[in-house]
Amino acid sequence: MNEYLLFIDTEASGLPKKWYLPYTAPGNWPYAVQVSWLIYSKSGEKISEQNYYISNNDFEICSTALRIHGLTKDFLKQNGIPRKQLLSILSKDLLEFQPMIVGHFAELDYHIIGADYCREGMDNPMEKLPVFCIMIASRHLQQNPQSKFLRLGELYALLFKQPLLNQHNAMIDAAATAACFFELVKINEISSFIQPPIVFQEKEKLPGGLGWIIAFLLVILIALLITCYYG
Repeated sequence: MNEYLLFIDTEASGLPKKWYLPYTAPGNWPYAVQVSWLIYSKSGEKISEQNYYISNNDFEICSTALRIHGLTKDFLKQNGIPRKQLLSILSKDLLEFQPMIVGHFAELDYHIIGADYCREGMDNPMEKLPVFCIMIASRHLQQNPQSKFLRLGELYALLFKQPLLNQHNAMIDAAATAACFFELVKINEISSFIQPPIVFQEKEKLPGGLGWIIAFLLVILIALLITCYYG
């Protein structure tokens, strides 16, 4: 495990439409509207916490997301900061502490933030850091055959015997993720801190299926070279 842990959560304008598309695909990847993170030492000492709303006016919030987190465009305009400024602050912490990034359904937060880094044309420090998802790590605790994973509120209630209040506030959820992580470690429910890396979506795609055409032409070229060599 890294010396430092960064527990992160986001609230967003919606959900990805297709997970396999690149970040540049128009209208596919949602925008972060709130990003919160807490930095801890691996021994459990809290180092810092950050909570930001994003004030940019270049996206719409879908009605379903608005019902969940209640963050309106007016609220974001009054209380937010520019996306690039937020990402710069996050990058500073990631580069300084070199933490293991921890989340619940970490893949979603990872890609939401990754898409925003791409939109701003910024390098993404998360690409070089390990990521740990407590949703995946705790799946053996799920007793409901109808569901593969525990929701964050369900995991919190299972571990602490009390409900998680005020969910879908990124700071509340990031703090709950930290609490669940350290409790899972304490009761020996986490057997390994190594998980398969989350693969970032490619930032660009060759247009119009050009990639397949190039691959096909390369195969033909190799075949011709082999024929000429052995012919």
